[in-house]
Amino acid sequence: MKFFLDTADLKEIEEAASWGCLAGVTTNPSLYAKIGGKLSDFENHIKRICDIVGPDCPVSAESVAMTRDEIIADGRRLAKIAPNVVVKIPTMVEGLAATKVLASEGIPVNMTLCFSVPQAILAARAGARYISPFIGRFDDISEDGLDQVENIVAAISNYDFSDATCNHEQVEIIAASVRSANHVTQCALMGADIATVPFPVLKKLVQHPLTDRGLESFMADWEKVKNA
Repeated sequence: MKFFLDTADLKEIEEAASWGCLAGVTTNPSLYAKIGGKLSDFENHIKRICDIVGPDCPVSAESVAMTRDEIIADGRRLAKIAPNVVVKIPTMVEGLAATKVLASEGIPVNMTLCFSVPQAILAARAGARYISPFIGRFDDISEDGLDQVENIVAAISNYDFSDATCNHEQVEIIAASVRSANHVTQCALMGADIATVPFPVLKKLVQHPLTDRGLESFMADWEKVKNA
């Protein structure tokens, strides 16, 4: 499993990148608004993220248009920011049509707000390079988001969609709306390709009480050695 960071915060991205385990970044309008982002600086901000993570790490930047022609224009503009930009498009009819065009031009697409197996298969057939099923938002309505992601992973793995995606790469599933270490564990066990996580969740993935207890014990014993 690869780890993407779900944020627009440059400091969080810089810190996570320094750990050596960051494979990409996903952003959305809500995350950009959260950091006080301005429309006039949006493209520059995405460029700064791309510069931090480097050319081998995809960075998803979302189109906020609603018609296929506008989404296509958005996608072409966003793709010019940096070679590792991935255009993020909602899973809807207009989004599918735009994805087909962008994928045919070699522009990678991350289809987001995916909540069902049929949506995921349609996204893959349209040429999406990444598909982002959400977990937490299912939990919000008292349904099991992990079950839905597992179904999508299983369904997509049944077929070869590489002929549809740009550069003929197989579509990858990004487990999104991840809210806990257990979400990550379960997604890894079911074979999701990527987990995109908020920075607080990424930090929790490193932590374990037995690790903390063992470290405290080692340090206490080392003090004894130093004072012997």
